[in-house]
Amino acid sequence: MKAINAAKAPAAVGPYVHAVQAGNTIYTSGQLGLIPETGELAVGVEAQAEQAIKNIEVVLKEAGCTLKNVVKTTVFLADINDFAKINAIYAKYFDENKPARSCVQAAALPKGGLFEMEVIAVKE
Repeated sequence: MKAINAAKAPAAVGPYVHAVQAGNTIYTSGQLGLIPETGELAVGVEAQAEQAIKNIEVVLKEAGCTLKNVVKTTVFLADINDFAKINAIYAKYFDENKPARSCVQAAALPKGGLFEMEVIAVKE
């Protein structure tokens, strides 16, 4: 097992790493829409979703992967009524190789976030 921390991703908000590689599989920790340079959340659910996915891209790059390697995502929303807005953004990043996905409303997300996502990727 190998711990992965990406210098250009936002610092973890708890005692965990950005991702773990076990064999050829990468498991990322959840990424909020935190702006790496400031540590602040982007404003609004759509901006947070865009930023969280960009943060995941940075973590995957550190692991030698891209979004094309993602086989499963889990999306957490503070408000399930944002589902359609999130789908539009999500589709921009996962257009050709759509991974399996779960999407749930969470009672609360860290730092008052509106969107969080974790992924599982497989290195080819």
